[in-house]
Amino acid sequence: MITALTIAGSDSSGGAGIQADLKTFAAHDVYGVCAITAVTAQSTIGISTVHTVPADVVAAQIEAVVTDLGVDAGKTGMLASRDVVEQVACSLRTLDVPSVVVDPVIVSTSGTRLLDNGALDSLKTELLPLARCVTPNRFEAELLTNRPVASVADAREAARRIVDLGPSAVVITGGHLPTEDVTEILFDGRDFIEFHGVRLAPQATHGTGCTFSAAITAALAHGRSLADAVQAAQTYVHDAIRRGIEPGAGSRLLTHP
Repeated sequence: MITALTIAGSDSSGGAGIQADLKTFAAHDVYGVCAITAVTAQSTIGISTVHTVPADVVAAQIEAVVTDLGVDAGKTGMLASRDVVEQVACSLRTLDVPSVVVDPVIVSTSGTRLLDNGALDSLKTELLPLARCVTPNRFEAELLTNRPVASVADAREAARRIVDLGPSAVVITGGHLPTEDVTEILFDGRDFIEFHGVRLAPQATHGTGCTFSAAITAALAHGRSLADAVQAAQTYVHDAIRRGIEPGAGSRLLTHP
């Protein structure tokens, strides 16, 4: 049985976070286990309330599933606070979780801050060095590097700077880059690979970042190379957006084929 772990927040609308990760894992024939870091009151319109789970409870969830079921890969999403970031990093090191994908969730699509100000430094120093891959979008890359990312050249420079923080590789996701197609930029510390996909008509879609990083995690759990995992994740997210639904009054939600 192939198993993957997601450590992230709960999205009550089911569009992102733990819910999107577990749907994505299931779609890739991966058994998903989880540790919930925060509970959000969230709809397709936005987030009204966030309750952060105590760090020791997050650690207990991780230990319970990893020591019993074992995991072939893991990912992080919303971590909310410095205490949670540092505890998650400690748990991942102690339990030797393989192929960790870090989705550096800092601000929601609707503009709600999902990582407190004191936690960003801990994310950089404690968690990123444990990552097989980090998957920031344009705006997260700007916050991680303290520099604008307004072009592919900027994204490449941001990727270099993020890898200098310690992860094995980084993928700057292409949804927010000003390119005609969707261009994901993978940098492994030595080489760049660009993955080009068709850009669909502009629309507010919720959960793309979570789904992209979860799809990479699932592919790594199956033993695929990182480049193959990124290519597969791009294709999967494109299909999930194309088949998206509008169940509420706000953003579209992905399907998880």
